[in-house]
Amino acid sequence: MIDFTEFLSSGDGVWWGQAAAEPRPLVDALIAQNARIGPIRTFTGLSWNDQLAVNMPARVSMVSYGGLGELRELSRTGRLEVVPCHYSALPRMFAEHRLPSDVGLLQVAPPDAEGRCSLGIGVDYVADAIEHTPVLIAEINSQMPATIGTEPIPLERFAATITTDRALPEDPTRPPDAVDRQIAAKIAELVEDGDTVQLGVGSLGAAVLDALAGHQDLGFHTGMITDALMRLMDKGVATGRHKEVDPGLVVVGTALGSAELYRRIPMLPIRFRPTSYTHTPQVLSRLASLVSINFAVEVDLSGQVGAEVSGGVYVGAVGGQVDFTRAAALTGKRSIIALRSKFRGRSTIKPRLEGGVVTTARSDVDVVVTENGTAHLRGCGIGERSRRLAAVAAPEFRDQLDKETTAL
Repeated sequence: MIDFTEFLSSGDGVWWGQAAAEPRPLVDALIAQNARIGPIRTFTGLSWNDQLAVNMPARVSMVSYGGLGELRELSRTGRLEVVPCHYSALPRMFAEHRLPSDVGLLQVAPPDAEGRCSLGIGVDYVADAIEHTPVLIAEINSQMPATIGTEPIPLERFAATITTDRALPEDPTRPPDAVDRQIAAKIAELVEDGDTVQLGVGSLGAAVLDALAGHQDLGFHTGMITDALMRLMDKGVATGRHKEVDPGLVVVGTALGSAELYRRIPMLPIRFRPTSYTHTPQVLSRLASLVSINFAVEVDLSGQVGAEVSGGVYVGAVGGQVDFTRAAALTGKRSIIALRSKFRGRSTIKPRLEGGVVTTARSDVDVVVTENGTAHLRGCGIGERSRRLAAVAAPEFRDQLDKETTAL
């Protein structure tokens, strides 16, 4: 294994790739060797590495754009520093060295005939961070598929490498349930044939994609490809025929799914692009057909969205929600926010956000959907917005919410 003391000193900063592209062997070794390195600052996004919450040394501080996956446990114990930022801001933050960027750890596909390694399914912020990171250390995984859309990295760019042959982690998200499917059916009614769709992940995201199976010629410009999106491609629904940008292609930054999805990626019309492309206003403003579909923890009666904090713990992120909702609301077609009407016996439609954080401004929300209905908010004043949102809340909370609307 690599001796990290050759590349890191006390006080340095390290970033690594996320989700299935997380270079787990390198991260585990970094944690194990920390006693010989000293205090360091680290950055990652969505992590499925349970060792981060169990074995993270006290001298390793974790920075992220949100509390995703196992980082929720670090948030719960007060060991996660969240940088509240739009996903589109990450490239600039790396360029200005505001995020840890002395050393980068990444997982790549085996080199091609010219000795260049694809970033595989983990392009997103990694491709942007690489340009501003002097030392790169790579896990070359024989099971990482090579992908198209971003320049591969010459082997000589890596200060050190390890070689592995391990299956990529599969998305642990639970299957959609009945409530997810009720919400998804209502969202599908708001999407028209030929639209370009962006949507969040998780069980509700999978339900929405399944609900779109009866549509035609949908395009996708979104953060990630999932199994549910692959199924739409197989059915001939996701043709991208009418996309104003990258017609005929699905544009994403990463992949979150099953072994079958990872295996088939090289055979699908997908382009993996960096965050500086997938989330930039310069690109999104050209997608006049854009419909954004994002999810929330809570929504207040004016339409403000909280998607980051629940019970004092970071469980989400600003992420790309505002990048896409603003583009869809201003230069695209429609911005949709969806959520269950109640969680753990409490209403998620509230007079005021209880998490204390506004993720998406009410001015960027066109529609809010729950399993109880659809609240169209575009062009409505505060009073009318409140009445419409109360009407889609769980029935047992509507009377109290109606009283709150009269006080606004």
